Amino acid sequence: MIRKLSSGEYRLYSRKVDPKTGKRRNLGTFKSRAAAQKHERAVQYFKRH
Repeated sequence: MIRKLSSGEYRLYSRKVDPKTGKRRNLGTFKSRAAAQKHERAVQYFKRH
């Protein structure tokens, strides 16, 4: 899940809520939405391999 920050950057959050904190895990901050989407695909790939 990608959200735009007030700084203009994009942050990638985990799809599920982290039971320890009750919030979504921050999986990285990126300058562009395309970079965040690319990393999100990489994360999903590694979760299954």
